[in-house]
Amino acid sequence: MNLLGAATERRKVTTLCFLHLGIYLGLQLQSSQADGFWIANINVSFQIGNQTVWEIAENGVFAKASPLKKVAGIVIPPEEPHQNACSSVTNFSKSGNAGSWIALIMRGQCSFTKKINVATEKGAVGVIIYNYPGTGNNAFPMFNFGTEDAVAVMIGNLKGMDLLRLIQNGIQVMATIDVGKHYYPWLTHYMGTVFIFSSVAVAYCTFYCAGKLRRARNSAQRCQQELDITKAINHLGLRTFKEDDKEVGSNGENCAVCLEMYKPKDVARILHCGHLFHKICVDPWLLKHQTCPVCKWDMLGTVGSITAEVEPFGVQLSNETSSVINSPNEGICQEEPARIQKGSKAQSGDK
Repeated sequence: MNLLGAATERRKVTTLCFLHLGIYLGLQLQSSQADGFWIANINVSFQIGNQTVWEIAENGVFAKASPLKKVAGIVIPPEEPHQNACSSVTNFSKSGNAGSWIALIMRGQCSFTKKINVATEKGAVGVIIYNYPGTGNNAFPMFNFGTEDAVAVMIGNLKGMDLLRLIQNGIQVMATIDVGKHYYPWLTHYMGTVFIFSSVAVAYCTFYCAGKLRRARNSAQRCQQELDITKAINHLGLRTFKEDDKEVGSNGENCAVCLEMYKPKDVARILHCGHLFHKICVDPWLLKHQTCPVCKWDMLGTVGSITAEVEPFGVQLSNETSSVINSPNEGICQEEPARIQKGSKAQSGDK
């Protein structure tokens, strides 16, 4: 694998991981701000006979554009047939000394903004809109942009109908709208956990790319080292033993690698330190250890220097020539050792 290509791939993958994390967290933060909402605590009181009944409901939800502040007053619904408060002629039945009052309006037939504007133009300090029939006590944040000065909340249909029936029965209902808790989507609630897992994923991605680059670098270094050793081996001399050589026979020497005696026609590799070994034995050793099996002479210290040994040894320099290597790659690393073995067979046949 090309080292430059591995580094480029690492940078691309790491950048992509951080980009995905940034986009993901940014979208989640924006989503949390859009989906978060404020609960409206509605404190309702009314009098039945000589007894005053108090009730606190926490199922109200502030509208998106509503100011978060406390308001209180008498609850007054619009007169029929304009219970949805969608017309500018809508009227609210209130006495002259009613003081502060809060409009109770049914959802439907027009936008939330229209309803809130109609009620505030009539003097309401706040607006309570109850949901469609059949929705139970479900409520959600209303989109009421354009009415940023009016306190507006939504409550469930069941609660709204209870308040409406009390008023229709001639009971005066007082309500106080107060700011409750701020709620976020479940994903935002666990944003810390999401961030930790995302950070772990990015860290894993980074370390994976770093490990991949390190392995590519080590592979390239091993390949280059193998090529250097191959060149150094090609610069060493070869010798084919004859019957009358002193190293051959019962009183001769043996190969320090395979521990077998030298025989006529055996091909030996002559190292620059003066030691010689069977070529088929020492070449694999040198490829693996790069040092002389006897004296630990480092053959890479003499790469590029071709030294002829003295004539009494009867050295025959190899006719092989080293290939010029421009860049290390896996194909060359696999082909060079095979070329050494092929050269060995050729020399063994040269008498």
